[in-house]
Amino acid sequence: MKSLRLGLVLLLCAVLGLAVTSCLGTSPAYISTNKTHNVHMIVKMNRGDYWNTVKLGAEAAAKEFNVKLTFKAPDSESDIDEQITMVEESIKQKADVIILAASSYMGLAQVVDQAEYYRIPVISVDAEVGSAKVKTYVGSNSYEAGQKSAERLIDLLNGYGEIGIINFTNSTSGQTSSTGTIDYGARDADEREKGFLNYAARFPNVEVVQISYTSSNTADAEQLTRDMLLNHPNLRGIATLNETASQGAGKVVQELGLSPLKMVAFDSSPSMLELLQDGTVQATVIQNPFNNGYLAVKYAVEATEGMDVPERVDTGTKLIDLDNMLWPENQKLLFPFVR
Repeated sequence: MKSLRLGLVLLLCAVLGLAVTSCLGTSPAYISTNKTHNVHMIVKMNRGDYWNTVKLGAEAAAKEFNVKLTFKAPDSESDIDEQITMVEESIKQKADVIILAASSYMGLAQVVDQAEYYRIPVISVDAEVGSAKVKTYVGSNSYEAGQKSAERLIDLLNGYGEIGIINFTNSTSGQTSSTGTIDYGARDADEREKGFLNYAARFPNVEVVQISYTSSNTADAEQLTRDMLLNHPNLRGIATLNETASQGAGKVVQELGLSPLKMVAFDSSPSMLELLQDGTVQATVIQNPFNNGYLAVKYAVEATEGMDVPERVDTGTKLIDLDNMLWPENQKLLFPFVR
């Protein structure tokens, strides 16, 4: 009888242990840390607080799961050809897995298919790529993020007025790169814009009068903002859809002292939080870049181990303003760190 009870207890413990692991959504106990995994991470740009935090999360996971992490990025988000070259180099260097934040949804599709041909799994992070060969996508829902931005800005405007949008990389340009690929721009830029416009279309007294596109350059975003304000002197609101656009537009609005103008930004750089505190920016939509980097590496390792990985992992977005920025759970998002 005692042996029967002992067997039942052990069985119950095993089941509970499995349940706890499933609830946490982690599986480090099943990942082999004896083998060094050669993971290459290629993101859109080699600077900026957002990408530095993605890298920080990736490095934390690399330490935990015995990963040799090779981090690559071009100087500009608009340099599609350089990203293609980096993926090709990673294929030649026989990476175990490639993590890619694609600057062009279709422009990187062919080289992702090429990686799959050489049996190198590709994990998409932050921005999706137009290939069915991608193992999983880790990142936020960009369409919902655009809707959150529109909802808050239109609420700030009491449901009427002219709005300008500063986005990044025109996703409908259809420009041909030097390698012959078609650049349809970044998927996340496209989805954020669609989400914003579809929400704004519900309000007959709201008019989006101009959409401008910046190419990962703060000075460029500043000039686009000045031009927009000059072209539309009755502008009541500005929405910016990435970190660079937000920093450039915020600087101009602050310098000109346009207090009646309402602005909803994107991402959470230190300069953006300062603009939020001084009232230049009323709210900002933030992602979870640390989690994006960490989970991308985690699922990359699981893919190399032959484990099943989820098709999509939504790391979420949150609207931050002066009322909630000091909440403990939001502080963790705004100021991620490694213990």
